[in-house]
Amino acid sequence: MAQSAHRWKAAAAVSTAAGLIALGLGAPGAAAATTPRIDLKVLVVDNGDSPVQAITAQLKNTGIPYTVVDLNDANRPAITAAFLADTVNGTPRARYQGVVLPNEAPFGAGSAEQTALETYEKTYGIPQVDAYTWAHPEVGLDYSAYSGTLDGRTADVTKAGKAGWFGYLDGAVTFEDNSASTQESYGFVATPRTGFTSYVDVPVPGGTGRGSLIGEYAHDGRRELVVTFAYNQYQQQFRVLAGGIVEWLTQGVHLGQARNYFEVHVDDVFAPDSRWDTAHNCTPGNFACPGDGAGAVPIRMTAADAQYAAQWQQEHGFKLDMVYNAGSGEEWKTENGGTDALAAQLLADKAKYRWINHTYTHKFLGCVQDTTSVPWSCAKNPDGSTQYLSRADISAEISDNYNWGVGKGLPLNRAELVTGEHSGLRTLPQQPDDNPNLAGALAANGVKWIASDNSREPEQRSVGGSTLTVPRYPMNVYYNTGTDAEMADEYNWIYASAADGGSGLCENNPSSTCLPAPLDTATGYRSYIVPREARTALGHVVSGDPRPHYAHQSNLAEDRTLYPVLNKVLADYQALFADDTPLENLAQAAIGTELQRRAAWQAALASGKVTAYRVGTTVTVTAPSGTQIPVTAPEGTKQQLLLGTTTFGTAYAGRRSAWGTPAALQSALTLKLP
Repeated sequence: MAQSAHRWKAAAAVSTAAGLIALGLGAPGAAAATTPRIDLKVLVVDNGDSPVQAITAQLKNTGIPYTVVDLNDANRPAITAAFLADTVNGTPRARYQGVVLPNEAPFGAGSAEQTALETYEKTYGIPQVDAYTWAHPEVGLDYSAYSGTLDGRTADVTKAGKAGWFGYLDGAVTFEDNSASTQESYGFVATPRTGFTSYVDVPVPGGTGRGSLIGEYAHDGRRELVVTFAYNQYQQQFRVLAGGIVEWLTQGVHLGQARNYFEVHVDDVFAPDSRWDTAHNCTPGNFACPGDGAGAVPIRMTAADAQYAAQWQQEHGFKLDMVYNAGSGEEWKTENGGTDALAAQLLADKAKYRWINHTYTHKFLGCVQDTTSVPWSCAKNPDGSTQYLSRADISAEISDNYNWGVGKGLPLNRAELVTGEHSGLRTLPQQPDDNPNLAGALAANGVKWIASDNSREPEQRSVGGSTLTVPRYPMNVYYNTGTDAEMADEYNWIYASAADGGSGLCENNPSSTCLPAPLDTATGYRSYIVPREARTALGHVVSGDPRPHYAHQSNLAEDRTLYPVLNKVLADYQALFADDTPLENLAQAAIGTELQRRAAWQAALASGKVTAYRVGTTVTVTAPSGTQIPVTAPEGTKQQLLLGTTTFGTAYAGRRSAWGTPAALQSALTLKLP
């Protein structure tokens, strides 16, 4: 039996008799006389606390529809039998496939609303997540063997957890401990009682044995997933465990899908990058650097660096995107004797990478920059209007670089583009709008996906009528540094107080904090910066965010500063996740398509035009025509065709998932569960 199929059957086996109704199998003494319809939507009862909001964020990110009842809203609907269930054409209907509560009884034990909810769960076998509660017998646990901080503690998935909903995890989950002076996680650790199955546990701090942090309590014909630690949606331990919580809540059948992605763009390939001036604390070429870098040696990869990059990719099973400037490389070759060993080596290994057009000379494609003052401003026409780079000049930068790549046999996708500094797109505060000549040039060159800076524009948007942005995360590995020491020196300048020799910018920026002491330039990069940058990148990965990260060719040169970050991200991910939950490593066009589909799906849900339900082992989904529908289901699921069936989706994390559409001559997407 396949591992994923084993997980599905093992997880289903823990269901109570009432839960079997939801599986379409019936149950002795069930209140519903026929197989009910279970709508694929989640009910969230929100008291405003971060654990409920974290689970809600996970539902949204996954693409699972949900209804929120706000306990702080005096006009909220009452939780009654009629609110929870009704009939459709004579068939009993449960409006919600799962319920998320702040704790086990937010309405009060024995209250009318609590009783209505518990009766509903018994009748239809609906699972309930207690987002955060304390350990006590009413949730199937002994009183706490420990209560207090969990910062830095290591939790493990139990045998039952691995056989079921948390089987996508392979290793221990470490609770974040980012500050010695701040308590980041609090929890209750307790021994399970009869009827309680622990899925995630931890050694009892200061005691003996192990105690549960996440587990299932089956009692009185109901099932609760009991979580006894506090969290928010940004903490890594929640992001890692959130998938199991949601799969348990939906019993592995739901709209939406969740996968983990990691992509890295390497900008400025073939071009040299300016070097940080450690004496003047500035970068030559940035308009206000004394001496403008006279005598400074720019940073550029060598042939040996290119050989290392190809070898590193092969060893790690990970493909980099080489974002190249051919004209800058040709200029460098002309200025350095007419030969270029780096280009020769990269082109010899061209099939080992993905390649993306970065424009021919990395020209700024927005407004014409007036650099007579700092910061620069947009030059003006005689009539006072902004002076922009022309459409012809933009188009030449794009087409010349693309044609050079085609001539060299690079495996290119014409639809993908990264402009230098993301220029052409709006750049605040100087250029609040896109260059009006940009959209036409993009369309003329067949560009459908243009990179944007996620720190400026985190949402995908259109540029003209034919192009969408693909936001990228800037990595905190600076383009203007080639060595560890340069990285630490520039980091000190940005994040050290003025009293400690830094710029003092951290003292006046509410979104930044100053270093307690400047980093040792010999060791600070590897010991301090690398772990933090790797944690940030891994946080994006485990939250299912497909947006690519970007660094620069300078970070593959000299001390090769990018690799320690990438190595840690990949190693930490491999230690956490099972082999059937690999990193998805997508091209820019595929990332853009994923973001586009997600936005269209959220719009369809918001419009109220999606209907999805399950009757026994049949799932039926209807959506507006042309809508791609994300669905997750167990191994063995088939899609119903007009005649016969076909295997649904692709395998990931013990499930099958896909963006699907109704089969030919059908108006609904219909799945047959195993």
